Amino acid sequence: MRATIGRSSRAIGAAAAAVALLLAGCTAGSSTPEGAAADGSSVSVAMTTPTWILPISQPGKTGGENDIFGQALYPSVFSYDLGGEDEYNLDHEHSVAESVEVSEDGLTYTTALKDLEWSDGTPISARDVEFWFNLIAANKEDWASYTEGGFPDNVESFDVIDDTTFSITTTEVYSPGWYIGNQLNSLTPMPQHAWDKTSDEGEVEDLDRDPDTAQDVFDYLVSAAEDPASYATDDLWSTVSGPWTLESFTPGGEVVLAANEKYTGADAAELSQVVFQPFTDDTSQFNLLRSGGIDYGYIPPNALDQQEIIEQNGYTVEPWDGWSITYVALNFANPESGPLFEQKYLRQAMQQLIDQESISEVVWNDAASPTCGPVPQEPGAAGTSEGCAYGFDPEAATTLLEDNGWDVVPDGASTCVNPGTGEGQCGEGIEEGRELAFTMTSQSGSTAGSRMMAEIQSQFSQAGIGLEIKEVPDSVAVSQVCEEGEECSWDMSFFGSQGSWYYPVYASGERLFATDAPVNLGSYSDETADELIDATRFSSDPEALQEYNDYLAEDLPVLWMPNPVNKVSAFSEDLTGISPQDPMLRMYPQDWTRG
Repeated sequence: MRATIGRSSRAIGAAAAAVALLLAGCTAGSSTPEGAAADGSSVSVAMTTPTWILPISQPGKTGGENDIFGQALYPSVFSYDLGGEDEYNLDHEHSVAESVEVSEDGLTYTTALKDLEWSDGTPISARDVEFWFNLIAANKEDWASYTEGGFPDNVESFDVIDDTTFSITTTEVYSPGWYIGNQLNSLTPMPQHAWDKTSDEGEVEDLDRDPDTAQDVFDYLVSAAEDPASYATDDLWSTVSGPWTLESFTPGGEVVLAANEKYTGADAAELSQVVFQPFTDDTSQFNLLRSGGIDYGYIPPNALDQQEIIEQNGYTVEPWDGWSITYVALNFANPESGPLFEQKYLRQAMQQLIDQESISEVVWNDAASPTCGPVPQEPGAAGTSEGCAYGFDPEAATTLLEDNGWDVVPDGASTCVNPGTGEGQCGEGIEEGRELAFTMTSQSGSTAGSRMMAEIQSQFSQAGIGLEIKEVPDSVAVSQVCEEGEECSWDMSFFGSQGSWYYPVYASGERLFATDAPVNLGSYSDETADELIDATRFSSDPEALQEYNDYLAEDLPVLWMPNPVNKVSAFSEDLTGISPQDPMLRMYPQDWTRG
């Protein structure tokens, strides 16, 4: 899935001390790592070490670094250019597809592939896309992007028309923009001639065309992908379709990509080598950046006042805006706190206690902007709370609580003094004497994130809402869906120190806010919201997305939070082709050149 939970997995991750030693003596654009081309065309990039190579995403393996890594080796059928001139926002330069056409009845999508080859010289064909599709169809429950009723459930048939053309016929008519942008976005050719087997020594056959043996092939490939230490040595991964090949891979450490000399696409790599370098934390990465020891790094929010110094050291500094929203999930499924979150007046009060504008300006050093609803603002928009359904208004928040049966005790514990379900009462499931107190589980590792939590904790306290902040290092611990029949005891969850959710092109909410959606962490359910979400998928009305946004912005399935830029990038000023950075967080180092 393109858009993923837990942006910390895209943050600068763990690394061995040897990495820092390797780069410590480098300067931006100077000496290159051993093995680089004679012309010095090598670039070092600060990035978390990827953990997944197979072009079929798995739960827990959907971080942005995995997508960037995967796209370098195995590009998708479709790439996208948000806000581009194409009717469906297609990026034709980086797509494997030459074109896509929608039938008059709106049911069939016919795609023609470019004339490309695998690194072993075999033509890339429609059969390679069918291979991917067959494995998905036979193993959909194990695919991270699967949603019941979505792709591939909504596919009536997949047909290979000729060597480079295939069609997908859907079970019903969808909005083409949504289907091409949000359903076909994962389609990826995989080398059927090399991978359609069940063991290293096994014979390649059409095993994917039988659902039973397709499961065996899937299990074999997944097992191989679960061993990152073998990525650079396993023959499976030597057959690639992208502009890069894998030169070396150190789990938890350095990853080196080399230009694919046999690549036949128009976007062949200009550089000879790209080196991904992970770091233990923001500080260690920034210290190396400040010393000129890496070509492409990032300025943490708490260091943005040093931008001028970084620029003087020979870097171009540019915010990397994301097509994203940031929010706090509320656990409606918690038997204790759920009845409180069901009260809209309480959600409204808490939202009015979050000073998004001041937090964006002071805590994030102007590198964030308010989130107003489920549909992001255009990338690069300045962003204020003007026009949002709710602004910062502590007095209105206190009044809401008092008008609904609460004795508000600033810096203390507000309690329900008028239980019941009538006007002016606390609401269903809330007993007399119940206190307003919650635990916020938040991911550690972000200085700005911790400061923001402290500010919100202080504002909540003024309205008598107790908020205990519990920071944990693992993004998975703050992004857990409540499964039916399991204890689900968390209250509030924040995982957005670099944005909570990054969208594909079409910012609909079927994965986030629909009842029983796979990433509906807090089990929010609203009949009107479900109807509006359905309209974004099926309706040709251009206002459908706006109507969906307006309703959920006001209904508050979550608490909207300041949305930080993905990162503030700093790259050597002799590097071109990086800007503008893709708001959907794909990275195309094949476009980069050294001046």
